[in-house]
Amino acid sequence: MNKTVRLILGDQLNSNHSWFKSVDDSVTYVMMEIRSETDYATHHIQKIVGFFSAMQSFYLELKSNNHQVIYIHLNDENNLQSFEKNIQNLVSKHNFTHFEYQLPDEYRVDVCLKNLCQSISISNTVFDSEHFFTTRNELGDFFEGKKTFLMESFYRMLRKKHEVLMEGDKPLTGKWNYDSENRKKLPKNHKATPPLVFNNDVREILNQIKKTDIKTIGNIDEASFVWPINRKQSLELLDFFLVECLPLFGSYQDAMSPNEWSLYHARISFSMNLKMISPQEVIDSAIKEWEKRPDEIEYNQLEGFVRQIIGWREYMRGIYWLKMPEYATMNFFNNQEKLPDWFWTGKTKMNCLKDAINQSLNFAYAHHIQRLMITGNFALLAGIHPDEIDAWYLGIYIDAIEWVEITNTRGMSQFADGGIVGTKPYVSSAAYIDKMSHYCGSCFYKKEIKTGEKSCPFNSLYWNFYDQNEDKLGKNPRIGMMYNIWRKMKPEAKVALLEQADYYLKNINTL
Repeated sequence: MNKTVRLILGDQLNSNHSWFKSVDDSVTYVMMEIRSETDYATHHIQKIVGFFSAMQSFYLELKSNNHQVIYIHLNDENNLQSFEKNIQNLVSKHNFTHFEYQLPDEYRVDVCLKNLCQSISISNTVFDSEHFFTTRNELGDFFEGKKTFLMESFYRMLRKKHEVLMEGDKPLTGKWNYDSENRKKLPKNHKATPPLVFNNDVREILNQIKKTDIKTIGNIDEASFVWPINRKQSLELLDFFLVECLPLFGSYQDAMSPNEWSLYHARISFSMNLKMISPQEVIDSAIKEWEKRPDEIEYNQLEGFVRQIIGWREYMRGIYWLKMPEYATMNFFNNQEKLPDWFWTGKTKMNCLKDAINQSLNFAYAHHIQRLMITGNFALLAGIHPDEIDAWYLGIYIDAIEWVEITNTRGMSQFADGGIVGTKPYVSSAAYIDKMSHYCGSCFYKKEIKTGEKSCPFNSLYWNFYDQNEDKLGKNPRIGMMYNIWRKMKPEAKVALLEQADYYLKNINTL
């Protein structure tokens, strides 16, 4: 008798996958909580708990639909703590004759499962995860023969191919991109819509993790876990965003404000990256909401949201599969420094970093500008090694899976790929942070001071970065103006800035 075992990974919780359309007694599904997945990075406790909670919820859903499922818990006696060993053990124990899995999203797991297929004596088949708009190789094929990989070109191609916000072959409204309208600072005294949070009791899962020596970071409210752990909650969060937040999402998607951890962001990346909801249904739902309320939801709010999903998300995945594994070793600036200690505690006098890091420790979340222009900006200006940055971002954020994390950090944030993802390094002085946030007013450091005891570190580090990397960046047309300003600066002003930067870098753990 043929007996098939199908592996479901922790980020493959797609109840609409074709696998689950019918019940087959000859098919057994297996899900597993294993140390090889908890230990490859130092994860936020909420990230591990979130994954395990969602996996256990999905397991119960499959069982209720009469599928045969084996669930291996973290501390089960028969848990051999790796995909390979557990599958080999199950094949031997249950006499399975065929092994199936869905394409994993991470290169590391892809290699692991290919090796597994070679190590077992039964046949195997791999399936698509049926989640993304694109295949792994679609971006590479689209840009074949090109020297640059412009996201906007890829985004427009996908809009046309999938007929998203199109009239024939033209974009709805005649304009592709409304990014320039989506850069507003939150008005003073503006109170953002309170976020929808859940009250999931995760004490049992947390107790199981505490029985191990798994190293974690961050904080958790174990009686009221705020993140969605199943499809129902994920759809609730999506609906809340569309009704309450989409009308202002685009305008304030780059804004930052102390104690406003959610603002108008959807916070559905965790749900999407675990495949509890799909990008197709997210975009379809957003467009339907806009069509229902065109007077309340301006088109720029919708387009900005759609671009995040069908544009950036698919683009980053395409770059990942085109450039891995070499991508994980790129270090364009040859940065070598370690992360400051306060990246793990939030104990710094810089308001912007204190807020972004503490928020990350408390919620396992920060929005894209906090990641890019606060923590990422500082790390690049300070010359931190990309490996350090990757490990921190991959560990601290609940939505961080390598395919989307590393392209955003090593590429977009750190320019370690030399310009594959971004056309220039995303660095700034205090001026940009003040323009987009309410951090600077009450900070120990003064945004307008460039040198001296209370000068904002971003100011001197900014010019030091350009000075140190002129050989690599001097001919970049997008930052030529900054080098013109630097070259025209008085010699004594340059010296003062560089000396201030040197002092801050040597005393980085006390900032």
